[in-house]
Amino acid sequence: MDVFAINGGCPLRGRLRVNGSKNASLPLMAAALLTEHPVVLRGVPRLVDIANMRRLLGELGCDSSECASGGDARALRLHTTDTSCSHARYDIVRTMRASICVLGPLLARRGQARVSMPGGCAIGDRPVDLHLRGLEALGATVSLEGGDIVVRSPPSGRLRGARIFLGGTFGSTVLGTANVMSAAALAEGTTVIESAACEPEIVDLANLLNRMGAHVRGAGGPRIVIEGVRDLHGAEHEVIPDRIEAGTYMIAGAISGGDLEIENCPIDALFAFADTLASAGVTVQTIASTDDEQMHALVRVRREGPLRPTQFTTQPHPGFPTDLQAQTMALLCLADGISVITERIFPQRFLHVAELARMGAQLIHQGPSVIVSGVRSLVGAPVMASDLRASACLVLAGLAARGRTIVRRVYHLDRGYESMEKVLATVGAQITRLDERELPVEETMFS
Repeated sequence: MDVFAINGGCPLRGRLRVNGSKNASLPLMAAALLTEHPVVLRGVPRLVDIANMRRLLGELGCDSSECASGGDARALRLHTTDTSCSHARYDIVRTMRASICVLGPLLARRGQARVSMPGGCAIGDRPVDLHLRGLEALGATVSLEGGDIVVRSPPSGRLRGARIFLGGTFGSTVLGTANVMSAAALAEGTTVIESAACEPEIVDLANLLNRMGAHVRGAGGPRIVIEGVRDLHGAEHEVIPDRIEAGTYMIAGAISGGDLEIENCPIDALFAFADTLASAGVTVQTIASTDDEQMHALVRVRREGPLRPTQFTTQPHPGFPTDLQAQTMALLCLADGISVITERIFPQRFLHVAELARMGAQLIHQGPSVIVSGVRSLVGAPVMASDLRASACLVLAGLAARGRTIVRRVYHLDRGYESMEKVLATVGAQITRLDERELPVEETMFS
């Protein structure tokens, strides 16, 4: 099993480039199931989750291959040639919850879908329930058979437009909005989604669907209107940059006391996050942008003085993103004072707290909040990653820590960051990927 070995204390300097968004790519790839014509996506990152989605789509009759398109040498071409299989098996679905985003496209195009429920889920007070509520409103019947969600079109054979509310306990559902929007694109009549997710990944999906011949308007706001069409055709589309990857590398520059320039940065989708960085004493400057909306900007991030304490609460977009909560906590561990972090999207998303404490962080977890008492420095230690964003948090902490940090279970990182250790090394980080068996004896066990 691979680990990262990090020698901290090196300010990061130079320039790096943000890849295409993983969270946008997965529902975009699933949208290829809506047509028999090829769909070409430019800027799809090379990640474990992307490879798993390609494998799932392959089982569902959608071939995928890398190609050159629009100057992107690694664009992804998706072409559905076989519609006989509508079963997304557990063996693949269990590797990533985002597999659920094939549910709407399969139902709309093939009249039925059987998708294994992600491990640990149940039909009830979980986000998957919002997906099913939306599809039922379009006329689908839903059942649970052998651990699989089974949805079928109405006897008429075509879904019907409806008015649908998708708000949940912790806000709107991003993948639920994607599923319902994709299904409604081929439904008969007009669908109105109320309390739709406003994330930029939903806007990106709507843009692709419209390029394919759909009629979607309002994406990016809480109400999305879809005028159903009979068929969709192929299209080419460039995936938006990954705002979470961009935010992670912005923190890397700040936590190391460095000076980084970040290309292809979707700063327009990171306003709440950038505002929090500014309140903590980090300078974020947009140097240039290739578009009016600043979704492909060149941004400079630097920290010249001490970090200041601050407070933030995670919220649905355009609020502070939950996927940057852990990374920002690592930064505030070094602030001169007390910070308060409140998690409103996933209140139990604090598995990284205990690992940061191993590195000398002073943290108190109280319900949905963590109180962070800043320390002068963190100390390198062996730590264990528990999930994708917690893994990034520990790498960032290791960049700033005195001494050597060993981060285990970095396979989590490979799900969402393309060769993170190589990217960070180009701007001065002393970070190496090793086989755990290569570690000295004293680093093979937790102290």
